Amino acid sequence: MKKYVCEFIGTAVLVLFGCGSAAIAGSFLGTLGIAIAFGLSIVAMAYVIGNVSGCHINPAVSLAMLINKKMTVKDFVCYVIAQVLGALFGTAILYFLLKNSGLDVAFQGLGANGYGEASTVNLNLIGAIITEIVLTFVFIYTILGVTSDEKYSSVAGLVIGLTLTFVHILGIPLTGTSVNPARSLAPAIFLGGEALKQVWVFIVGPFVGSALAAITYKFLNNEEK
Repeated sequence: MKKYVCEFIGTAVLVLFGCGSAAIAGSFLGTLGIAIAFGLSIVAMAYVIGNVSGCHINPAVSLAMLINKKMTVKDFVCYVIAQVLGALFGTAILYFLLKNSGLDVAFQGLGANGYGEASTVNLNLIGAIITEIVLTFVFIYTILGVTSDEKYSSVAGLVIGLTLTFVHILGIPLTGTSVNPARSLAPAIFLGGEALKQVWVFIVGPFVGSALAAITYKFLNNEEK
C-alpha cells in the first residue's frame, strides 16, 4: 500500500507543478520554463519516493516495467489506478486555484494536450501520434537504461528529470507533450470538450512508445539477462 500511496503523491505533484506551470505561468516561463518545471517535479519525487515505489508516476513507465518483468500484473494495475487518482487530485487542486483567482480556466487551460487547433504549430493527428510515440520511446528507453545498474542509482533521478525536460522542449509546441497517459487524462476530464475527445491520442501514443522502448531494450540487452 505504501508504494501505491507514493505513486498517488508523486503523480499529483507532477501534474500540479508541471501542468500548473503551463496553465498559470506559461506566458511568463515559455517552453523552456515549463519543460524545466516538469523535469524538476520528477527529480524531486525521484529522491523522495524512488526508494519506496520506484517513482514511476506514469502508466507508461509502469507498462515498460511490466513488459520487462520488473513488476507483477497486480502491481501494474494498482500503480496505474494510483497514478490516475493522483493526477486527478493534482488537477483538482490546480482547478481550485484557478477558479479562486482572477484567471479563467477555459482560457488558461489545465495543461491539457492537443493537436490541430489545440497545437501551437497546428500539428495534425498523425503527427501528434508519431510525436508521442517517439518522445515516449526516448524517455522510457532512458529510464530503463539508467535504472538497470545500481551504480547509476545516485544520479538516476537527475538523468530521468533532465530527459523529461528535453523531450518537453521539443514536444510542447507540437502537442503540449504527454508521454504520460495519467498526466493527459486528468486535465482532459476536467476540461471536457475537445480536450477529452483528443485525449485517446495521448493515452495510445505513450503506451505504444513505452512498449516499443521496453521490447527494444530487452532485445538489445538480452545478453545481460
